[in-house]
Amino acid sequence: MGKLIYSMITSLDGYAEAAEGDLGTGAEVPEVHTFIGEVFRDVRTFLYGRRMYETMVFWETAHTLPDVPPHIVEYARGWQAAEKVVYSTTLESVSSARTRIERSFDPDAVRALKAESEHDLSVDGPNLAAQAIRAGLVDEYALFMTTSVVGGGKRFFPDGVRLDLDLVEERAFDSGLIYARYRTR
Repeated sequence: MGKLIYSMITSLDGYAEAAEGDLGTGAEVPEVHTFIGEVFRDVRTFLYGRRMYETMVFWETAHTLPDVPPHIVEYARGWQAAEKVVYSTTLESVSSARTRIERSFDPDAVRALKAESEHDLSVDGPNLAAQAIRAGLVDEYALFMTTSVVGGGKRFFPDGVRLDLDLVEERAFDSGLIYARYRTR
C-alpha cells in the first residue's frame, strides 16, 4: 500500500501560495533540488489540481533544454515515468504522457489508488490537498520552508482541520531552506 504525501514549498509563515509575489528563495539551489528528487524517488503517482499541473508540466520537456544539469534531467525522467491525475472541471486536455483528467475528487477512488499501489503517491496544491486532508487520506506532510514571511495567501494546511503529527525527519540547507517531514498519528 502506498502512502499519500502532501508536499510543497511554503513560506516561513505557512503559506503554500503567496497573496503577492513568490514564496521567497532557498529551493532553487542544486543541493535542495537534488534532495527533492531523492524525497520523491518512490512516488509513482502525482495528484494535481489544474493550476499545479500547469506548473509541473514543465518537467515533461525539461530534459530537452540546453545545458540542463544532471539533477534536473534525473527529476524530469522520474516525473515523466510517473502516473499523473489532474482534477479539473475546466481542463480540456493534458500535454504530458501518463496523465489523465478526473472531473471531481473522489476520496474512495484515492483510497483505492493507495491500496493498489506498491509505491507512494503525492498530492500537490493547497486546494486539492485540503480535500485529501479533510477526507483523512494524507499519511505524510513534507514542508520545504523558505526564509520569507509573506503575510497572506493560501495556507499549506486548511482552516478548520485538527491534525496530530509526529516529526520524522528534518534538514536545514545552507540556502536557509528548512525541510520537515511529518507523519500522521
